[in-house]
This record gives sequence, structure tokens and C-alpha cells, in this order.
Amino acid sequence: MKRSPTTSGAIALLLTLTLSGLAAAQEGRTALTLKEAIRSAAEKNLDVKAELYNPAVAEADIQKNRAIYDPNVTALTNYGENSSSSQSVGSAIISTLKSFNLNAGVNRLLPYGGTVALAFTNNWTRTESTINNNEYFQNGIAVTVSQPLLKNFGQETTELNISLARFGKEASRDQFETKLTAIITQVRTEYFKLYSLREDLEVKKTSLALARKVLDETTARVKAGVLPAMEILNAEFNVSTRESAVISAERSLQDERELLRTLIQGGEAGEIDPVDPPFTDPYPIAQESALKEARDHRPELKQLGESLKSSELQERVSRNKLLPDLSVIATGGLQGIDGSYGRQWETLSRVDYPNWQIGFNFAYPLGNNAAKNDYIRNRLKSEQLRTQIRSQEESIDNEVRSAIRGVQSGYKQLDVTKRGSAYAEEVLNAYIKKAAVGLATTKDVFDVQTNLVTAKGAEIQAKTGYDNALTQYWKATGELLRREGIRIDAGDADALYGKMK
Repeated sequence: MKRSPTTSGAIALLLTLTLSGLAAAQEGRTALTLKEAIRSAAEKNLDVKAELYNPAVAEADIQKNRAIYDPNVTALTNYGENSSSSQSVGSAIISTLKSFNLNAGVNRLLPYGGTVALAFTNNWTRTESTINNNEYFQNGIAVTVSQPLLKNFGQETTELNISLARFGKEASRDQFETKLTAIITQVRTEYFKLYSLREDLEVKKTSLALARKVLDETTARVKAGVLPAMEILNAEFNVSTRESAVISAERSLQDERELLRTLIQGGEAGEIDPVDPPFTDPYPIAQESALKEARDHRPELKQLGESLKSSELQERVSRNKLLPDLSVIATGGLQGIDGSYGRQWETLSRVDYPNWQIGFNFAYPLGNNAAKNDYIRNRLKSEQLRTQIRSQEESIDNEVRSAIRGVQSGYKQLDVTKRGSAYAEEVLNAYIKKAAVGLATTKDVFDVQTNLVTAKGAEIQAKTGYDNALTQYWKATGELLRREGIRIDAGDADALYGKMK
């Protein structure tokens, strides 16, 4: 029996509608937009969260090194007795010296490398002997300032470790941005891969549905004596082949759903169903602007820049270490002394016993080889980093140019595969009509149907491939996070540090 034109047209219409990607999300699935997926990954992805701890750790390093300016308080107390004897005019004199000290002080580092110290002394002394006894109290207040004049002079040298920790924190933030960019790139890629696998599954399901219709019609025509019985075997083989393809496509789709769910920490609320189609519009690109954008915003370059700042700082400090060690030390204070504890404070307040001194301390190691080679090492490190930055810039330039070619090629593929799908649909419709009048075999219909499935698969891949090429371009230029509305906030890492205080 001949297939009616109505039946043939219905099958072709069913195939066209399904392959166009208009299938609605099924019940029990969670519709997910691309922005929702990206926001969820930025907020919940465990790798991103783990990377955020590095800037928090770096903040702890900064605060630890700032502790060099914390005042240091000291206190000392002791009591002692010392007995001795001496011979005088034929008789022995036995004496005992008793003393009690209660001293306290505070000292602090100064920004330019010096130190200031405030000391308070409070002493009691009693001498007991066979001749006489003597007791007195003595106290004092003194301020001592020590300041290097050559080596170790300057705030940059004093705060070396603080500055290195700051550079380290900036580098860790750049590393966090690199990690976040990689995750968002992967989310976009996997999102549209899931989209394409869902569309591919619909293609294969439609192909299977058509194969089953062809099998039913072939069976009917064999019973009517129009076709030989072997045509049924051919149709059944093609049905089983398409059933296997559907099973494989369903598994790939579920695997991809779980991968995307893990990336965005999507929970267990139904199957993820992407709703945003890939971007297919033309995207104008100016190569020179893209290269400049990449050099200005790629976090890898910024991270190397922080390392270079750190190395150049160490180079300057190590050059300072080549200088002689010359320091000025000045002390000034007051003393009070009396046999009465109360009157000793009066002598102190009247400034009866002022004292002061000033001096210089000089030291220089002959040869100074340790400082010289430390300086050379830091200069070499700086030159190495400058070379690495130039190499990274060239690598990024090449990556951007390659990404631009990928975008241009991807857009051309859209047109080619779209035309290929249209041709394959026309060929299938023609063969369905031929088969209806006995001018084409069942095998011919299945062959052109397979061609259409392949063409539709290529069209789906071209759409996602073009969007992926744009994703790689935005990643290469360092603008992906800004395009997705993601801003790196230093407060997030600081808040982690604050929770531990």
C-alpha cells in the first residue's frame, strides 16, 4: 500500500518542529537561566570558596607583620642578699648587702627603623655591718632613642614584611579571580553543552519516532504484498540502532546535568533544564582594542605584576643593606635618691640628679659579601620576573588572536550548518514522497534520515561552539567576569579573617 501524502507530511512536520529546539521543559525539571547558573557558581562553588581563603590568610599575614609596632612591656623584680667579711685593725668586719629591685619599661619600634624605650627603676638597698647600718632608696626615669642613619634607615626597610604581605594579598586576589574566571568559563561551557545534549536527545527521539512509523508502514506494505519481507528486517534494524542512540544520549544528558549541578551546587530540586539558547548574533571585534583589554585586565598579568613589585622592593631594601651600620643613641633621664622612700620622689621631682648621654655606634663587615650577594640575587629575580611578564604578554596576545579566529570561524559555521540542515530536510521530504510511490526503498529513507540527524547535530554543535568561542574570547581578554556582572570584593576575604578573630 502507498503512504498517503498526509501521513508523509505529518512525519516531516513532526521532525522539523522537534529538531528546531522548541520542545518545552518536562514536569519535574528545574528551569535554569544562564545568569542563575553563573550566580550560583560564584556564590556556592566549593572550589571558589576554598580559593577565597587564600586572601583571608594573606590578611592574617599583614596583621601579623604589623605587630612590629606593638609596644613591648617589660617588668623585673628581684630580692637578694650578699654577705662578706673584711679585716680592719685586727678585727673582722662582717657586712650584709640586701637589695630589692622593682623595674618596668616599655619600648616600641619607630617607622624609620629606630626604637624608643621608656624605663622606670625603683631600688632599695640596705647594708648591715658590725660597724654601722646604711639604707637608701633610689629610683629613676629614663628615655632612650636609637636611630639607624644609614643601613636599616627608612620606612620602606622597616615595613618590608608588611609590604610583602600586602603584595601577597593582592596576588592571592588575582589568583582568586583566575580561579573564579575558570569556573565561570566552565559553567558557561557546560550549560550550553547541556543545552546541546538536550537538543541532540530530542533529535534522536524524533528520529526513533520516525523510524518506528516507517517500520509500521513497511510492515503494512509487506502484508499487502507491495514490499518483500526483508524490508521489515531492515526497518527493525534501524529502529534498534536509533533506540541505542537514544539510550546513549539520555545517559550523556544525565551525566552532564550532574556535572553542572556540582559546579553550581544546585541541590537536589529536580533535573536541571537550561532555558537560554546559545548566542548566535554577530559579534564585532577590534583586535587592537582586544589586545589592550587583555593586557590591562588579565589576572595572570596582574599577579606577575604584584610579584615584580615585591621583588623590586626587596631589591631596594637589599641595596640599603650594603651601607655601613651607623646609629645614633641618645638617653636622658632623672634620678632620685634618699634614705626615705618618700623623699626620694621629691629629689626626683626637683630634678636634682639629671643625666643624659649621646653617642654613635658604627659597624661594617669587611667584604660585606652576604649583603652584596643578597642584592645580586634580588636584582636577578626582578629581571627574571620582567622576562616572565613579557613572555606572558606574548602568550596572552597569541591567545586573544586565536580566540578572535575562533569567534570568526564559529560564526561562519553557523551559516554552513544551517544550510546543511535545510538541504537535508528537503532531501528527506523528497525521499519520503518517492517511497510513497515506490521510487525509493526503506533503506534509502533511513539513509537520508541519518543524514538529517547528522546535519541537525552539526547545527546544534555549531551554535554551542560559537557561544563557547565567545566565552573563550571574553576569558582571553579578561572581561568575562565584568560581562557577567561579577565583581571581586576584598571584603569577602576580610570577613572570613574577621570571623576567626
